Amino acid sequence: MNGMVLIIDDEKKICSLLSRIIELEGFKTLQANTGKEGLKLLKSNDVSIVISDVKLPDVNGVALVKDIKAIKPYVEIINLTAYGTIADGVLAIKNGAFDYLVKGDDNEKIIPLLYKAMDKSNLQRRVSDLENKISRKHSFDTIIGQSKTLKEAIDLAKKVSTTDTTVLLLGETGTGKEVFAQSIHYESLRATKPFVALNCSGFSPDLLESELFGYKAGAFTGANKDKKGLLEEANGGTLLLDEIGEMNLDLQAKLLRVLESQTFIKVGDTQTQQVNVRILAATNKDLKADALSGKFRSDLYYRLSVFTITLPPLRERKADIPALAAYYLKEFANKVNRSAPKMDDKILSILSSHSWKGNIRELKNIIERLVILSDGDVLSATALPPEFFEFTPIENDYNLQQIEKQHIQKVLIHTKGNKTETSRLLGIGLTTLYRKIEEYQIREI
Repeated sequence: MNGMVLIIDDEKKICSLLSRIIELEGFKTLQANTGKEGLKLLKSNDVSIVISDVKLPDVNGVALVKDIKAIKPYVEIINLTAYGTIADGVLAIKNGAFDYLVKGDDNEKIIPLLYKAMDKSNLQRRVSDLENKISRKHSFDTIIGQSKTLKEAIDLAKKVSTTDTTVLLLGETGTGKEVFAQSIHYESLRATKPFVALNCSGFSPDLLESELFGYKAGAFTGANKDKKGLLEEANGGTLLLDEIGEMNLDLQAKLLRVLESQTFIKVGDTQTQQVNVRILAATNKDLKADALSGKFRSDLYYRLSVFTITLPPLRERKADIPALAAYYLKEFANKVNRSAPKMDDKILSILSSHSWKGNIRELKNIIERLVILSDGDVLSATALPPEFFEFTPIENDYNLQQIEKQHIQKVLIHTKGNKTETSRLLGIGLTTLYRKIEEYQIREI
């Protein structure tokens, strides 16, 4: 079956004739004699293409194109008319019609046109499905945790997501600032437009300016052609400026102009360009203190902090650790094609009592390591790296030296005795590794 075609024409004989011709090609058809009847059938059926006469009893078929697209954007419309005019044809295409045919000229064109329209409709559906999947993936519902502080942050983010207000996300490294930024974007009216993230700490001041604003050919050595900046790439959508506190003062002044006028100038250019972009910013610094001390422009700070959301560190939402650990446990087990090991009370107690200076990012890395190095059906505390226990109270039935010995043994087995690779994975020097092998009398692999 090639798909469903809705035919709208007040002449029943034409409807029936078109229907027979189209069904011979393997399409399924529906028939309507008025625009109102056609829209009703459109809403209740999985239609891919609409063939509509221009002159209908209750509506102009060219104007009907807009109503159809408003209901189902992926549906392609072919307008048919007995008396074609250039003005009608132009308006039909402008309204979103796939094509505009004069009756009598359509006999040989209609079937090839149907296949082309069906291909485009199917492509639009796939794009729409992909956008919906991305939107669901980044919705606020996917943020894991039920702690009060996290819920308060989510509630604030939900309220501001439907606006175009600039948002400043504050929080320690690894607390999920980019996740929140993505959720704000995908639950905004800009959701179908680009989301672009730029880490301001990853570039020198000159490179950061080029990345943000783009440049003209000849602006500097090596600039052989014009380049779009991320402001242009994010046009219509959202730009996240992560680690905004690392941006230098000169560039901050140029960013302030973007926020105030939605205009910018490319590096090496003299022409002002207009842009329509929502700015979100994130930092782990105390930006207010930096603004007061002159390390950050106070006018930019107040422009960015129109709406501020502070994300809680993991140590302040420890009730969420079991759910987060279970989520990453399943994710990494799937990656290595094994069933997810269980977490017993002992391992959960160790995870819950840890200080988590690296927050969720650290937890994610630890769970990945546990999945790789744990044997059997239960996660083993011996697979935790020795440095993990530097800030974690150890229960009496766990001996730190024994855990460290077993962990070194596990990694040596994992690397098949490669001591250089083992020292790299453990994060210790090769000399230290040899010393510990001798100290713990670890058998050579």
